Amino acid sequence: MQAKTPDHLASEITALTQVAKTLAAPLELPELLNAVMRILIDVIQQSDMGAIMLWDQSAGLFRAAAAVGYDLLVLKEIALRAGESITGKAYDEGRALLLTTPEQISRAMADLQPFNRQVMVRSVGSESLPYSAIAAPIKSGDQKFGVLVLEALDSRKVFSEADLAFVQALADLVALAIDRARLEARAASVREIRQIDQERSELTAALSHELRMPLATIKGYATALLMDEVTWDTAKQKEFLELIEEACNDMEGMLKDISQTPLMGADHFKLERQGLNLPQVAAELADEIHRRSKSHRTLVDFPPDFPSVSADARYLKQVFRNILDNAVKYSPRGGLIVIRGESRVDHVIVSVADQGIGIAPADMIYLFEKYFRVRAMETAHIPGTGLGLPLARAFIEAHGGRIWVESKIREGTTVHFSLPLIPTG
Repeated sequence: MQAKTPDHLASEITALTQVAKTLAAPLELPELLNAVMRILIDVIQQSDMGAIMLWDQSAGLFRAAAAVGYDLLVLKEIALRAGESITGKAYDEGRALLLTTPEQISRAMADLQPFNRQVMVRSVGSESLPYSAIAAPIKSGDQKFGVLVLEALDSRKVFSEADLAFVQALADLVALAIDRARLEARAASVREIRQIDQERSELTAALSHELRMPLATIKGYATALLMDEVTWDTAKQKEFLELIEEACNDMEGMLKDISQTPLMGADHFKLERQGLNLPQVAAELADEIHRRSKSHRTLVDFPPDFPSVSADARYLKQVFRNILDNAVKYSPRGGLIVIRGESRVDHVIVSVADQGIGIAPADMIYLFEKYFRVRAMETAHIPGTGLGLPLARAFIEAHGGRIWVESKIREGTTVHFSLPLIPTG
């Protein structure tokens, strides 16, 4: 897949950030959806117009809930059936559709009912078709709410395959807002409403925490590419763009995971297990630290016969990232970070040790509670949400392992986690 340009990536980051902020706003659903649509049209360069079409289960029809570039009052008259036009096809197939020519759009709209076609023409003020479009189902888990449609009117701004995953991630965020609004509508007591608000805050905090590292990677390499005083050769530019694209892919994967299972218990995670080489994963994440911090050195120490584990690579990489993120933040003067592995009869143990400021014994009890952060003079300036270790614990326990911490003030902290060895024969 072609690497995305820094400008394209910057617009995607802006969209993700602004949509996430909007989701946390105390807006009614119609206001929220229209606010999200305005953001998407403003920051996604290819988009000239678009709409959010929601499925009305009682009527068996799609209805317009939000739109930009259309007359929404007119568009609300539309009554799309299941499978009809671009919206119905994306909803039925349950995946994002990419249409890159007016001919493809015409074929997808060939079954549009005459009344609905008239509504479309009146709402746009033209019979001309878009040059390209993306239609992404708005869904949360197995539940589908509708379709997000974005359209380009300019032949020079055509959507591509590279945009599919990003637009679907945005549609998943919209699904979270709709799901939350419907839960609030069904809440029968003040206690239930407060619980919903708490879950919304937790989701927003989790998004902020999980996106921080890939966003820092993207910003750093994009800034380097845009420096006027440095001329990068082609190979170095390609390397930077590949690293940016890798961070974007990680970010999109995190959004998908969080939208499906936000802060759930270990029994709710859907693991995609595979044979995982932990020394290789550790070395890969150690390289991330090298690129991020020049004041920290890393040592990866695993025995040569260290066994593979059956694990979900996405979650295990996030465990490493969360722990290493803390190791860097809480050793502000730099120093050595050691990632060590030990094999036992029926399990393995991985430890990450830093030479940082350490944790007081009184704080050790609360380390794995959501939002808890060590309170000390040395940590007052350190950013964070207090979700890194709680999320790491959820991921490790989902694999049947456990996680614990040892620390001494002014000497450093060591985080250990174990994973069971599952027989493959």
